Amino acid sequence: MPRPAARVLTLLDLLQSGGTRTVAELADRLGVDGRTVRRYVDQLIELDVPVESVRGRYGGYRLGPGYRVPPLMFGDEEALAVLLGLVAGRRAGLTTAQRTANETAAAKIRRVLPRHLAGRLDTLLESLSFTEEPGEFASPDADVLLTLADAVRHRRPVSVRYTDREGRRSDRTLHPYGIVAHAGRWYVTGRDADRDEDRTLRLDRIADARTLPGSFEVPEGTDPAARVVTGFATAAYRYEVTLRVRATPEHIRAHLPPTVATLEELEPEWQRVGVHAESLDWLPPVLAALDRPFVIEAPAELRTLMSEFAARLTAYAHRTGSTIATAPEPGT
Repeated sequence: MPRPAARVLTLLDLLQSGGTRTVAELADRLGVDGRTVRRYVDQLIELDVPVESVRGRYGGYRLGPGYRVPPLMFGDEEALAVLLGLVAGRRAGLTTAQRTANETAAAKIRRVLPRHLAGRLDTLLESLSFTEEPGEFASPDADVLLTLADAVRHRRPVSVRYTDREGRRSDRTLHPYGIVAHAGRWYVTGRDADRDEDRTLRLDRIADARTLPGSFEVPEGTDPAARVVTGFATAAYRYEVTLRVRATPEHIRAHLPPTVATLEELEPEWQRVGVHAESLDWLPPVLAALDRPFVIEAPAELRTLMSEFAARLTAYAHRTGSTIATAPEPGT
């Protein structure tokens, strides 16, 4: 390929990356002068590529909005990043499209790759293993996701049609603060204007989203990701557990992450730990693993389970080889 033609394609690649590029920047990247850059731009325009000229102090050139360049030009690292992103996103349940769309997108990219690069990427994907099964989570509707994202950015209220976990449907007016991907699912957090309370909604349960007139202000210090994580720890469950633990927050978080427990600093070295749980059976081993002094404030059932767990550990510690064969199972 003649060098001028190669530079024109490089110019197109630079403009594809987004934003406005100054003439000086483009000249430096291409190794030519400003006059040559303008000539290359004229060649792209002759090929029906909508290159726009931006005037002013920070002006230059940019691609017209919505233009799709045919063909895609990926370097080795870019192709690897895109394909691994598609594979990992599908495995983690984070892709918003159906499985077919995900696979066809990967196939299209794979088909246009040079043979040597395609072979290397195939080798990587064939040798790649995951420690978890592919995500089977329901994917949110792409239009719903994009509508909510636009509302978050421009602080516009939205009307959503939502189905809760009990199957009840309702129309709600939401002031969305942010969109969060967590553990294979997508969530939107914000203010429910009709109920005047903060809510976190699963996107795959939203059947329709429509932008409404008006605007709203996001409260200072709002952290959508933290709101989603905290919501799991404070959700309504059968038991509300309250503990006092003598340990640093870092030590406690290694065993009880924010999705499971809330922390409140008390006197120096002591933390109040709150856990909402449907069952208490899993807590005694976790508290034992903390290996720090603690006080069970509530519920009383946890004290009983902890005592029984400690008795079993004591019995295990005193076993010898001759007693293993006749040892009763836990709980018998």
